[in-house]
Amino acid sequence: MIKGIRIALCGLLLAATSSDALAQKFELLEYGKMDNWVVRNIKESAVIGGKKKTIYAIGPNMTINNNNPYKNLGGSPWGTSNVMAKVMGITKTNNSVYRDVHPGHGYCAKMMTHIETCKALGMINIKVLAAGSIYLGDMKEPITGTKDGPKNMNWGIRFNKRPKALRYDYKVSVPGTRNRIKETGFSSPSTVPGQDYCITVLYLQKRHEDKKGNITAKRVGTLVVKYGKSTGWVNGATYNIMYGDIRHNPHYNAATMGLRSCDYARNSKGKSVIVRETGWADADETPTHLVLQFSSSHGGAYIGTPGNTFWVDNVGLVY
Repeated sequence: MIKGIRIALCGLLLAATSSDALAQKFELLEYGKMDNWVVRNIKESAVIGGKKKTIYAIGPNMTINNNNPYKNLGGSPWGTSNVMAKVMGITKTNNSVYRDVHPGHGYCAKMMTHIETCKALGMINIKVLAAGSIYLGDMKEPITGTKDGPKNMNWGIRFNKRPKALRYDYKVSVPGTRNRIKETGFSSPSTVPGQDYCITVLYLQKRHEDKKGNITAKRVGTLVVKYGKSTGWVNGATYNIMYGDIRHNPHYNAATMGLRSCDYARNSKGKSVIVRETGWADADETPTHLVLQFSSSHGGAYIGTPGNTFWVDNVGLVY
C-alpha cells in the first residue's frame, strides 16, 4: 500500500512538473544568444601611440575599419561599455566587453573590470577604472570627457509585456577582496569600503514625457541579482521578477532596488534627460520600458575591483 502511494505521489509530482514546464514560455531577447558581434577596428591618435584597437558591439556579424561614431546596427537593442572617446582632440578607446566562447553554446559576452590608461606627454595623463557592462539601450559616441558616459547612455528600450522571470547562462570570476577602489582620472585613487560584486539589474518602468521633454516613471517590476563568489558555468539560471511596491518584500534592498533618479534616456526631441522615478506602480500595471543591465562591478561609475569578470549568454524572458 505504501509503495503504491509513493508511486502515485511521484506520478503527481512529475505531472505537476511537466505542467509547470509547459506553462512557461521562454523567449530569447533579440541578439540574446550573444552569437553575433560587430568587430570595430579603431586607430587611436598618434600622440598616444597610434595603435589600432579592436572593440566589440553586440549586433550583426561584420567588421568595421574606421573611426566613425557607432550606432546600434541590425536592430540590436544592446549597448555596451565599449566606446570610442575623443578628449582634447585625442581619439581613445575603452574595451571592457569581449566576445568569448561558451563551450557547447557558441559565443557569449565577457565583461571585465580594469584600469584604462591614457598618456600623452604634456597634454593628458589619466587612469580610469572601467567596469564591463552590456545593457538594453545605446550609447552616443564619441565620449568627450569622463563625465559624459552616463549622460550619453540611452537607458532602456520600449517594452509592454509582463514577464514572470529573467533567464540566462552565466559564469563569474571575482577576486573577493574586502574593499574596492575609485579612480575617476582626475584625482588620486581612493578606497571604497565593501566587496565588489558582479550584478544583474532589471527594471520595468511606466514612463511619461511632459511637454518640456522631462521624463518621469513609475516602477512596475524589479529584479536585482548580485554575485560575490566565483562559479563555473551555470546554465538556465532563472530569477523571478517582483511587481509593484516591493519595499516590504524580504528580498528588498533599498540600495539596489529603490527608486532611482540618476539614469539618462533620450526624449522625443532627441535630448538626453534624467529618468526620474516618482513612485511604485500597481502590481498589475503594464510597463512601457524595459531596463536590463549586466555589469562586472556594482558600485557605479569608476568604482570596482580590477579582475572582476562576468560572462553572460542566452538571455531571455520567461512568460
